[in-house]
Amino acid sequence: MRPTRTSCKRLAALVLALSLILTLTGCGRSGPEKREKQLFAMDTVMLLTAYGDKADAALDAAADTINALAADLDPEKEESSVHALNGAAGEAVAVSDDCRAVLETALAVGRETGGALDPALYPVIRAWGFTTGDYRVPSQAELDGLLAAKDTASIAIDDAAGTVTLPADNAVSLGAVAKGYAAQKAVEAMAAAGAEHAILSLGGNVQTLGETRPDGRPWQVAVTDPNDTGSYVGTLSVGQTAVVTSGGYQRYFEKDGQTYIHILDPATGRPVDNDLASVTVVTADGAKADALSTALFVLGADRALAYAAAHEGVDLVLITKDSRVIVTAGLADGFGENSDDYAYEYP
Repeated sequence: MRPTRTSCKRLAALVLALSLILTLTGCGRSGPEKREKQLFAMDTVMLLTAYGDKADAALDAAADTINALAADLDPEKEESSVHALNGAAGEAVAVSDDCRAVLETALAVGRETGGALDPALYPVIRAWGFTTGDYRVPSQAELDGLLAAKDTASIAIDDAAGTVTLPADNAVSLGAVAKGYAAQKAVEAMAAAGAEHAILSLGGNVQTLGETRPDGRPWQVAVTDPNDTGSYVGTLSVGQTAVVTSGGYQRYFEKDGQTYIHILDPATGRPVDNDLASVTVVTADGAKADALSTALFVLGADRALAYAAAHEGVDLVLITKDSRVIVTAGLADGFGENSDDYAYEYP
């Protein structure tokens, strides 16, 4: 059994996607000086771009922020808040403000979406091997046992005491929120360092600083084609916001001719298998955008669209397995189509 893409191939695809985004932002045009920084954190290539005479200081501040959060929010790192929380055996444990904030976002989005996002799914994720790359297909009996032990509703956050309490034998992962939160905090750090215009690409997470690019035009963000990750189905014209994509094509493995994607349904403990190939969420808050991209992928196209319709400030680009691109109303005027292989819908 092996992953269908090697790490090198994944990184190459990510670098290509990052280059595409920068091309679309028109970085070669004259204007304030552009500076870039590339790093690898949270298991992905990240490209940070800032403009103006404060750009270098802003990039350093962003990188420091991301690296600190990567260390604190990784359950596999012994020094992290999440590792301490998972090892507390049911006792209250002091964790960072960031850890509590990310966990609360995950829990809140889980409640809003009927459990489509569940941070306590970590033991199930480990059982599939998605944390280590040692992929396997757990038996249904194993999955049923892990799901029965999960008690998400009893997770207690005490902001006054700075603690979190997990039920005994439970463990959490914040991977569905961590990159979005890191991007949000990174642009805040860049603004504090004096930057007014920046764009960050953290894998499938894009965050912009400034309502426009330095030349006054909207930011342009490419939406990846899940069937050809070196291409894109269209471009979004956006202001200061987060643009986060989740899809089964981002990480998966094959065994006995069956493909198993990394996005798991909390109700079954098994990889999601519905009508969606990818979900792109556009909303102001990076952490919530990240959480929603996973939760709405789990829900499927109809329920994802219903969620967006009921929540002001949340817009979507859905790519379905039957080659439709569905763009919600708030994005329609600024969406540029880029493929003859898809039918475009604007409900």
